[in-house]
Amino acid sequence: MKKILVFASCLIIGNTLLAQQNTIQKEPPPSDSELAQKITEFEEELKGLKNLKISRYIQTQFQYGEKDASLKVGSSNEDKTRRFSRIGIRRGRIKMAYTQGIGSGVFQLDITEKGLSVKDAYLKLTEPWFNSISTTMGVFDRPFGYEISYSSSQRESTERSTVFQTLFPEERDLGAKITLQAPKTSPWSILTLDVGFFAGNGIKMEIDSRKDSIGHLAVNQTIKDYLKIGGGISYYNGGVYQGSKNVYQNDGNSFFLNSDETNIGKFAKREYFGLDFQLAILSKIGLTKLTSESLFGTQPGGINDSKSPNASVLSTSDVYIRNFQGGYVMLVQDFGSLPVSAIVKYDWYNPNTKVKGNDIGMNSTNAGDIAFNTHGLGLQWEIDNNFRLTAYYELVKNETSTHLNGYDSDRKDNVFTLRLQYKF
Repeated sequence: MKKILVFASCLIIGNTLLAQQNTIQKEPPPSDSELAQKITEFEEELKGLKNLKISRYIQTQFQYGEKDASLKVGSSNEDKTRRFSRIGIRRGRIKMAYTQGIGSGVFQLDITEKGLSVKDAYLKLTEPWFNSISTTMGVFDRPFGYEISYSSSQRESTERSTVFQTLFPEERDLGAKITLQAPKTSPWSILTLDVGFFAGNGIKMEIDSRKDSIGHLAVNQTIKDYLKIGGGISYYNGGVYQGSKNVYQNDGNSFFLNSDETNIGKFAKREYFGLDFQLAILSKIGLTKLTSESLFGTQPGGINDSKSPNASVLSTSDVYIRNFQGGYVMLVQDFGSLPVSAIVKYDWYNPNTKVKGNDIGMNSTNAGDIAFNTHGLGLQWEIDNNFRLTAYYELVKNETSTHLNGYDSDRKDNVFTLRLQYKF
């Protein structure tokens, strides 16, 4: 009897719910005009998404260095008597670019265990008639030479050359530039001219009223399908704030001191000249790439280094003005269809071309006048379209002097890097 009562109750409840459902008035289907409006709205949203491009890559790496080495991940050596190793994220980049009409905007962030920093933040305007003149404003790569603008996700050597790391720390600067390039249908399209004005303080905020100017004229030509050749000339004209009355000017193998009080607030001359060359040949062996750059000019620095300004405060240190010379040569060789490339690179940087050897450490010269050269050897494996594995060893040699403590022999600062990159 209980089972019969439960069954009957279920039937009554079910019939009641069904009756209620049937009494609910259904919404009328949308009209053709409403459907068309919704489709139009959806297409506009999709079009906006197509204008936005997001690219990302992560470089995780292990480094092993001799006791005096300077590694790119982790902290400095905790025990200067022994070799040491570090593991970390060298670069964690996310780049967002939005283009619509004649304008585009770009943001690029770098996210590592050390924190979050801005790498790019600029807008670009291109004239709509011939698309041959554009203006870029914000924080972006300095238009000097070739290696500065060559993306770290594509570059075969693990780091840029010593001369660029010294003269152009962080590669970027705050400024504006104009780019001129003829339309692709013109025979003059092989030429590109960049001219700009910059704060001269890297990606740090501007802290003085002086503006630096940079220009780069490049030519790129593809000859048939197996040969590409390019090159360019660059010029940098700027200055470095003098926060001290003591300005040392290089004269032969020594410095002479100018300690006039009026030196404070003036700007020391900062002038670079650069030549760059690129060659790519496709043969039965595989793709062969040769790149080279040479720089020379005048660089103001400190007593122990010649690095360009990259700080949020004006320096009050004494200024040492030197004539420098540096550059690099890099050869990359593929091996047919194998996803492996061999890398050979030599770079050098001489911060003071007027003094050398045992003269360093005398007549006001110091560690900032020591020359360096680096031999780099590496192998690169393109695992697939996203993953790249690089093994790279750097043999660093420094100039020696019996009159300079710490540089009476070659320092122990060779570095091995094993890097895994994921690009997506």
